[in-house]
Amino acid sequence: MARPSRSAEIDATLLRLVQKHPDDLVRIVAGKLGLSRAAVATRVRALIGDGYLAKAGTTRPTYRPGNSRRAGFRHALRGLAEDRVWSSDVAPLLSGLPANIFDICHHGLTEMVNNAIDHSEGKHLTVHVDRNAHRVAMMVADDGIGIFRKITRALDLPDERLALLELSKGKLTTDPRRHSGEGVFFTSRMFDRFRIASGDLVFDHADGQDDDPLFDTDMHQFRHGTTVLMEIRTDTTRTAKEVFDQYSGGPDDYTFAKTVVPVRLARVGDENLVSRSQAKRLMQRVERFRTVVLDFDAVTSIGQAFADEVFRVFAHDHPEVALVPVHAVPAVQQMIRRAEIARNEESGQLPLR
Repeated sequence: MARPSRSAEIDATLLRLVQKHPDDLVRIVAGKLGLSRAAVATRVRALIGDGYLAKAGTTRPTYRPGNSRRAGFRHALRGLAEDRVWSSDVAPLLSGLPANIFDICHHGLTEMVNNAIDHSEGKHLTVHVDRNAHRVAMMVADDGIGIFRKITRALDLPDERLALLELSKGKLTTDPRRHSGEGVFFTSRMFDRFRIASGDLVFDHADGQDDDPLFDTDMHQFRHGTTVLMEIRTDTTRTAKEVFDQYSGGPDDYTFAKTVVPVRLARVGDENLVSRSQAKRLMQRVERFRTVVLDFDAVTSIGQAFADEVFRVFAHDHPEVALVPVHAVPAVQQMIRRAEIARNEESGQLPLR
């Protein structure tokens, strides 16, 4: 049986000790980990190649941190403040980034750490940061109850998988006195890649990014609680304000008025979307918004009762809510149109064209 790789352990030790031992880094790390200098030197060369370490001299080389950064931190949750984690641990690793990227990272890190402090019921928090020339990745993990389990219990959902649907809508919190329920919604849209793993479930809001094996491995490692991965390119021009404005009520209205609901998440397992109960599940709590974008991506068909419940019954009962279907295939569009025509005839309006 092959021995497990110790590369991650070696890398972490090198990066932790480089500033204390710039002149004898390889010897110190080899002795601390009980490894040969050759094994440690191999990882040094890899870190130099990736920009995490820099080397000066050849006969008696000295090392310093490179422009890339990688570090991990662990804290007890009790008494922890999210601004302390940001200012002491994370912000120094992100210095020099464009202001829009730095602001987005600040928002996302503090929101997710605060969620762990207030909601996780865990004991410890782990934070990982990995920055290179092309992207910043941050991971926040706790050892608590698990976000999807907590949502399922709070909303009395019949299946834990439906917690992903509720989380995607926004305005969801298990502690409304202290939280607005907007943190995950807005943070997920600021980053190019946003993923929450807990138990066997993963909530994924991605912008076409490929998987990162390093963070995928770490996410599985921490799945006993909740793990959040946030990743953003360092050349993006997106700003936090643009994201807030996109889902507000208008240029002079800063309320959270628009949401996007992935319709596919209303399914449990391989079931088809055919029933009124599934439609009611989909539309639960969305009356809190003025505009609801229903994203039918990956939905190939819906039943007549499902469409009728959403686009006739709900629309009739909540005329103040604009329903906007997107990414609907022709078969789905046909069912939506039938329901809309029935609603308009019922209210005495001309059929939609």
